[in-house]
Amino acid sequence: MIPSLTEARILIVDDEPANLKLLQKMLVNQGYSNIAALSDPTRVVDHVQTEVPDIILLDINMPRMDGYDVMRALKRQNFAVPPPILVLTAQRDHETMVRCLSSGARDFLSKPFEFQELWARVRNLIEAQLAMKMVHNQNDLLEEEVSKRTEELRFSRLEVVRRLSIAAEYRDQETGGHIMRISKMSALLARSLGWSDIECDLMLNASPLHDIGKIGIPDAILQKPGRLDPGEWETMKGHVEIGVRILGEDRSPLFTMAREIVMTHHEKWDGGGYPAGLSGENIPLSGRIVALVDVYDALRSERPYKKAWDSRSAQSFIAEQSGKHFDPELVELFSKNINEFEKIRERHQQ
Repeated sequence: MIPSLTEARILIVDDEPANLKLLQKMLVNQGYSNIAALSDPTRVVDHVQTEVPDIILLDINMPRMDGYDVMRALKRQNFAVPPPILVLTAQRDHETMVRCLSSGARDFLSKPFEFQELWARVRNLIEAQLAMKMVHNQNDLLEEEVSKRTEELRFSRLEVVRRLSIAAEYRDQETGGHIMRISKMSALLARSLGWSDIECDLMLNASPLHDIGKIGIPDAILQKPGRLDPGEWETMKGHVEIGVRILGEDRSPLFTMAREIVMTHHEKWDGGGYPAGLSGENIPLSGRIVALVDVYDALRSERPYKKAWDSRSAQSFIAEQSGKHFDPELVELFSKNINEFEKIRERHQQ
């Protein structure tokens, strides 16, 4: 079982004692009790070598050792599962945000902030961290008791996937129904290609993590009702790299496929996608599958900025994008199985 969130170890690093006291009080009021506070950033490395936190709340502008120096020092530590860093800073510019995320921060929040937003981000990051630690611990157990624990660990991994997917939903406007539909539709398309039962099961359980990196995208961008400006769009595209970092280096087939999907489901058949501009069969098949079903479900779903498309219009769009956005073979299989896709939508509306 994943431990209770309120049992998580929290480390706050800020040179202002008043800020430390305020953050501690806010977290205690939410039931957290295992909180350490450091006003001297030079003590962070010694602290984490004694007790590894489950999350670090880090200020940037500090004397002697700023937040970037702290993150560089933490990268040199040999953590089994590196703790996520939530940067809290008065700087609001886009350049600072990008630099923080590139330096190793998992999330970024500008001061002054609403406590409800801070609490939500802390909760999401802790939940994802505890889940990833559980996966790591399970790998150790797997070596000791393979025959006895294999099935139990399989279900635990699926619980990790479910919780990570839920963590992403907290930040995005997507519903649980969307995550379930992506899962079922991706497995259906994989089966139509002739994938084995084991491969289809991997697709079923890996595809819900396709946009897990959105946990690290600021709410102002993630939930913006209108079109993103160029700078915001570049930040949004960063969710791919964030997602890969969240999933870590676990080499199990499930997480290997999940990373592959995260990295490639925004690529396009004609090479016009991101992040690598891959084209054709250079795009892994898992990414091509999720790319198609994700777009189809998005078209068929209502959003704050658009109405849901009817099935015929969405099908026409997918067909028009054959050889452009989507793999032509997948478009053909999708069209042949459209009734099954629509049944999935009917069963998982919310």
